[in-house]
Amino acid sequence: MESTGVHFMDWHSFLGCGGSSVHLCQSLRAGRFRPSGSGFRQKLVSLTLKAALVGSWLLGIFPFTFDSWTRKLHRSRWLMVYGLFLNAGLVALVICNDTEAESQERMEVFHRNPLAQQINGIHDILSLLMVSFMLLRAYWKSGEIERILNELMDLNHSHFRHYDLEECCSFDKFVLYKGLSVVLEFASMVLLELGMSPNYNRQLFLGVTSLCLMLLGVLLGVTHFHFAVVYVYRYVWIINRELLRLVNQLAVGNTVEASRVDYLLNLYNRLLDINGRLVKIYDYQMIMVMVNFLSANIMSIYFLIIYVISLRKEIDVKLLTIIPQALIVNIFDFSLSIAVCDLAERTGRQTSTILKLFNDIGNLDEKVERSISDFSSFCSHQRLRFSHCGLFFVNYEMGFRMTITSFLYLLFLIQFDFWNL
Repeated sequence: MESTGVHFMDWHSFLGCGGSSVHLCQSLRAGRFRPSGSGFRQKLVSLTLKAALVGSWLLGIFPFTFDSWTRKLHRSRWLMVYGLFLNAGLVALVICNDTEAESQERMEVFHRNPLAQQINGIHDILSLLMVSFMLLRAYWKSGEIERILNELMDLNHSHFRHYDLEECCSFDKFVLYKGLSVVLEFASMVLLELGMSPNYNRQLFLGVTSLCLMLLGVLLGVTHFHFAVVYVYRYVWIINRELLRLVNQLAVGNTVEASRVDYLLNLYNRLLDINGRLVKIYDYQMIMVMVNFLSANIMSIYFLIIYVISLRKEIDVKLLTIIPQALIVNIFDFSLSIAVCDLAERTGRQTSTILKLFNDIGNLDEKVERSISDFSSFCSHQRLRFSHCGLFFVNYEMGFRMTITSFLYLLFLIQFDFWNL
């Protein structure tokens, strides 16, 4: 099993506050988890989660307020109205201030190859539709999102808040990587727009600012799903650790209550239900973002081929810096979206493997054996998986296939328009 760590929180730590730790070997040996002090990494994770929350509020894509007395989230109509007007204004600014109109390189490519201009126009339209759809769906499904987040907080407060683990190399890592990914994507877009536009004026400033803020809203919307997945992963990881602890107790001759196994099964069932509801809410958004980013990579390489081969231009330092960095950042963000789902899926499969360890225990109590059998049967029929729109499962295997497909689409595009290159 992968060595990792877990944070626990009330509502504030759910947003990233606090988090102390414990050594895994000590907890398994002692049969419990002992809290210790928090470190720099935990504080950095806390800062990342807080920044994502504040940014989502400012951009109007997290229309919820928190009642500290009831420990519940509540939808705010004022925040929803604010988000609609703000994002509608950003879309209008993007449409009215074309940041590509003064880009010499793009205009030369479009003049040489009309197909490239048509593809670029279609991509721009689809991008605006993606932004609008993500915002409207987030508001449309805000009631279900509210119930899911409240249930996650209730699970933490009622069942998981007493656990604190050190060595958070998976939970912390994916939170920090996602925060870094958002920052890199935002900086990459600013560099791409400003670097490809030689004339700086008020229109360019408004266009680039609105476009980058719109992109930031999309990235933060995807981040909500990413963070929800790592929290579900974290709770499943805790259940796996608790099952290992029960195996150790039985191995040394101690008794285990069947009710404890049933309790873990109930938590596992609730987590799989939450995960399934999360996937149904975010499946369309995730597909649109993946397709948009992968198509952007294909277009960037295609435009570069036209500029260098068809127009016979020399690649200067600007092009050599701007386009490759955009490709690398997009690939990093795409791979991160695949990796977090694959991690949660593998951790769910490990639950079945851990349950098989109980078969090696002799003279197992009949009630405990029945509870373990029920848990194993449940895991064989219900799995922690991520299927977007029922089309494909999100894991490393599918990520590899999507990457290969992107290269094939690039080859098809070159072959289709070969005589214009």
